[in-house]
Amino acid sequence: MLKTERHACILEHVSARGAMDVTELSRLLKVSGATIRRDLQQLSRQNLLRRTHGGAVLGGAALRGAGPELPVPHRSGHRRAEKQAIARAAAELVPEGAVVGMTGGTTVTEIARVLAARGRVTIVTNAVNIAAEMVPHKNVTLVVVGGSARTESYELVGPIAEKTLADHHTDVTFLGVDGVGADHGCTTHDQLEAATDRAFLASSDRTVVVADHSKIGRVTFAKICPLRDIDRLVTDAAAPAAVLADIMDAGVAVTVV
Repeated sequence: MLKTERHACILEHVSARGAMDVTELSRLLKVSGATIRRDLQQLSRQNLLRRTHGGAVLGGAALRGAGPELPVPHRSGHRRAEKQAIARAAAELVPEGAVVGMTGGTTVTEIARVLAARGRVTIVTNAVNIAAEMVPHKNVTLVVVGGSARTESYELVGPIAEKTLADHHTDVTFLGVDGVGADHGCTTHDQLEAATDRAFLASSDRTVVVADHSKIGRVTFAKICPLRDIDRLVTDAAAPAAVLADIMDAGVAVTVV
């Protein structure tokens, strides 16, 4: 297991339980206690949890919402097989030559990679990591939306981003979320990011939410939109069936890979 994957697993376990000790984490992740201690020190320095004698508890960023918002490097390798399967299915929804809006997120990044390898496409994005990866592709026409940078998501957000998006039109937008469910719709960790996401929706003919099973039924701090504002959800087979049924009852098409 890569260190970034291990860090993501540690944060998930601590977030779910509120606190965990080194022995438990070592057993669950099948690594030494010394490795776990080094991981906890690093995560504590990044303010993603609070180190205690013998373990760790929620703290810092984790207390500001429903679990910590992991910076992109900590999320990029986590559940990658599921995200790549979601990306392949999502890319099938895009006709060749389409104009595609892309918010930030590791699953959306995987879609960009599939589309760039497939053929001609225009990508409009506020995610600087996606933009940097797409620049070398000659068959990608890239439009980067400006704004204020968020260190956690690598996204440019705020009034500049919203004004830019108002002047553009996309055929389909892929929306990365931190939570999606029937009661609260689509949510994320940050209010400015939520407002910029809504600007993506307003400029697009279709909106497709892409989210692995950990996001299904989850609620985070800032509401992006109700379910009626999205057209489709693409997720993986581990998503809770009851929640997916409620989402479909709300009129959203669901693709499970």
